[in-house]
Amino acid sequence: MNITGHSVEKLEDPFGLLPGERFEFFLELDVDEEDELYSDKGLGLKVIFVVEDNKERITNYHFYERGSEKVLDFALEEDEEEQVLVYCKENSID
Repeated sequence: MNITGHSVEKLEDPFGLLPGERFEFFLELDVDEEDELYSDKGLGLKVIFVVEDNKERITNYHFYERGSEKVLDFALEEDEEEQVLVYCKENSID
């Protein structure tokens, strides 16, 4: 799985109920045709990334088929989750 691009938006908490800063990432993924995740329409990963007290973490994510936006029921492997976390750290906006 390779991350080929993204869009990111800082999520606003108008009532101040949630600690830290939250970012919504839409990652564009390149997946090998042999992978069970492969879709000829393309694959995306929506990630909620949180920065709180100088700690970064992923609080939620899901795969989706690009174009149809159909949610796919797959989980990231541990090394893939680390790859996504590093990517989000490097690409979050202030």
